[in-house]
Amino acid sequence: MGLSRSRVRHVLVYSDSLTWGIVPNSRNRLPFDDRWPGVLENILNEGGARVRVIEDCLNGRRTVWEDPIKPGRNGLQGLAQRIEIHSPLSLVILMLGTNDFQFSHLPNNAWSAAQGIAVLVGEIRRAPIEPGMPVAPILIVCPPPIGDPQGVLAPKFAGADQRSRGLADAYREMSANLGCHFFDAGSVTPASQVDGIHLDADQHQILGRSLAAVVGSILGT
Repeated sequence: MGLSRSRVRHVLVYSDSLTWGIVPNSRNRLPFDDRWPGVLENILNEGGARVRVIEDCLNGRRTVWEDPIKPGRNGLQGLAQRIEIHSPLSLVILMLGTNDFQFSHLPNNAWSAAQGIAVLVGEIRRAPIEPGMPVAPILIVCPPPIGDPQGVLAPKFAGADQRSRGLADAYREMSANLGCHFFDAGSVTPASQVDGIHLDADQHQILGRSLAAVVGSILGT
């Protein structure tokens, strides 16, 4: 008799440029194995699990807000269809919010970003997946606190470090209210010192390794 093989667990990561792997102050992208979803997948698989991490990461994506300059950055748009496309899913990881604080004329704060996350959670849970497929659990990852914006991003994120204060606490409370898992990325790494927004290569490694323990526990691997 052949050896039985466990099924592959599919994990969808819905995020922005912090996860897309943009190299701070450039338009370059880190390779998959160097981005935190790749680090996460590799560690879980090396530990004996069978996990496929699916990246859906758009630069500039917000929770539910429109970008007046770049269209299509509203994270609510098409989310239900993405869940339908990739189902059945074992987990959905949401890591959004940093771009909610672009443009100083917008009144967004930690509370409004958490409200946007709540809307996305509702959309994931209402997605038109096939009958009998499970509604995936959700892990909300709060991005690292925005630092002092540097370089080309400085004008776009002017004052964002102040307006985003309390984001982790707001996300933690919202996660508890919605029955979602929660992880504060800022508890293991700050944002890049190069631009104050994104993640450096070593920070992707740290976050991926930290999330491997969290995701492994959720998946029961």
